[in-house]
Amino acid sequence: MRPLDAPIDPVTALTRIAWLLERGRQSTYRVEAFRRAAAAAAAVGPDELAERAAAKTLGSLRGIGATTATVITEAVAGRIPAYLSDLQDSAPASIADGGDRLYAALRGDLHSHTDWSDGGAPIDEMVDAAVAFGHSWLAITDHSPRLTVANGLSAERLDRQIREIADVDAQHEGGIRVLAGIEVDILDDGSLDQSDEMLARLDIVTASVHSKLAMDAAPMTRRMVAAARDPRVNVLGHCTGRRVSSGSGAREQSTFDAREVFSACADSATAVEINSRPERVDPPDDLIAIALEVGCLFAIDSDAHAPGQLGFTALGAERAERLGIPDDRIVTTWPVDALLDWVRGD
Repeated sequence: MRPLDAPIDPVTALTRIAWLLERGRQSTYRVEAFRRAAAAAAAVGPDELAERAAAKTLGSLRGIGATTATVITEAVAGRIPAYLSDLQDSAPASIADGGDRLYAALRGDLHSHTDWSDGGAPIDEMVDAAVAFGHSWLAITDHSPRLTVANGLSAERLDRQIREIADVDAQHEGGIRVLAGIEVDILDDGSLDQSDEMLARLDIVTASVHSKLAMDAAPMTRRMVAAARDPRVNVLGHCTGRRVSSGSGAREQSTFDAREVFSACADSATAVEINSRPERVDPPDDLIAIALEVGCLFAIDSDAHAPGQLGFTALGAERAERLGIPDDRIVTTWPVDALLDWVRGD
């Protein structure tokens, strides 16, 4: 994330701190303290903030505590707040041990979530963070309706989101491109959890299995091959569904014929996602080797559910570089026009 070295407004300072804490996987409670303070500061406005900073009454505002009041006071005075400066100074350029060259070559992300489903921030904040991470494009891919636990989008809600994405994209004309997408559930028979009409309106379709992950290998293979060959699908997301976290968060990977699934991806120019979330590391290295051998394209994605998590792609870049995947087979290194040509099959 590009460090800030010039005076900034208090809301930007508080928000940037939240992003850096998210990137470093700090506690949700700590992150939310800065998010609440940013919302409170935005609601009050710059004039009242300046008055309260001078009178030392910021702490009487709901959502602002002693630490966040100090950040606001320093920003109002035209200084980079010490809390932000310390975070920036201690933050490594990458959260991975290696892969720096490929990480610098990444141009975008085909898997990110917002508060429209189970993400923690609105679209515009995710886009602002993508700019801070140096992206030239970002796909917004919230969940589809069957995943009710993640507040998946009905056709009606997806229609509204597509319109909002277009508005945000228009506000960044000449800068970052914002693409309308979805992480659509792959249903038991390999069909997709959204209408043909809505899928046709999207720039990007990332398809993932979220249910019956312990399905027997043969039906799981048929299920995933059907999705990989679906002409509407661009990316096969976190294909094994595994979680490598210890304790109750751990989950075994699904079983399927990887060579058959990845051959279907290669035949259909469907990219295999290298999901960069630290608790996923999906697919594992041995499956990436098979996908590489059969000629697949790849997408290094963050699966970000908060703005700072967009930096998770450094972890995927380290794996891809270590495993010898050529840059030109990683669609997230492509400029947006080349990406959209691939989506259209040009």
